[in-house]
Amino acid sequence: MALILKAKTICSSKTISGFYPLIARALSTSKADQNNEGWLSKLLHVRKIDPGKDSHSRLLSDSDTVYELQIHDVKPDSMEPYLQGYEQWVQVLQEKSKNTELVGSWRVEIGDQDQVVHIWRHNGYTNANKTFELCDTDLDLKNLHQERVNYLRARQNQIMLAFSYWGHAQPAVRNCKYEMRSYILKPGTMIEWANNWARGINFRKAHAVAGYFSQIGQLYMVHHIWGYPDLQKRKEYREEAWRKPGWDECVAYTVPLIREMRSRWLTPNSFSPIK
Repeated sequence: MALILKAKTICSSKTISGFYPLIARALSTSKADQNNEGWLSKLLHVRKIDPGKDSHSRLLSDSDTVYELQIHDVKPDSMEPYLQGYEQWVQVLQEKSKNTELVGSWRVEIGDQDQVVHIWRHNGYTNANKTFELCDTDLDLKNLHQERVNYLRARQNQIMLAFSYWGHAQPAVRNCKYEMRSYILKPGTMIEWANNWARGINFRKAHAVAGYFSQIGQLYMVHHIWGYPDLQKRKEYREEAWRKPGWDECVAYTVPLIREMRSRWLTPNSFSPIK
């Protein structure tokens, strides 16, 4: 299970220039701090936060739990056999490795077509290593893997930790769709991002599912997962957040930290613990 995450540029990716209308909206909607430093200077000068003497990972996450993000690009005519094979592989792996569990599994509906996203949870790095070794040596898992790769065009993965203020996603039946928003940040800005989102998450807690940051693979990458009943409700809930004082400030502070972002609209697979 090679730990490689390749960057892609697709039509849904956005650069910072695409956020200027969003920043302008934040400028026009905020009524707070009118007598303090101007919004423009706030946007151009990101606040500095003392990271302390601990590693950034320890500051950002309060658990030793390790997550693995897998992204598989499936051949357009092979989605059904791929999912059947992956479900069987999940069952065998979880029988053989008790410290590893599937968190969620989704198909991409809007974004990268014919793509599937899986998130796994490992009980620490030691157990993650044992699981990777098991996948490389166990005959049953190797045979299932070999069958599955015949249906793939490409695959990539990433090791992550969960932000402490998001908590750990648990199996749940929400009967909804999911959006995974992925951000590549400027190096050295992860602490600033987390500082602002630790407050910003409170404005949208009802729809928050999971939040992760990368450790191996594409570095300085963040993934936020949200749950919505449908696209219309997504629009309404996001507009509702803008009417809450303070949300615009979170956006204004975090947008300058982003180098690249993308969004995937997801539907859960039948065997996903999060539905």
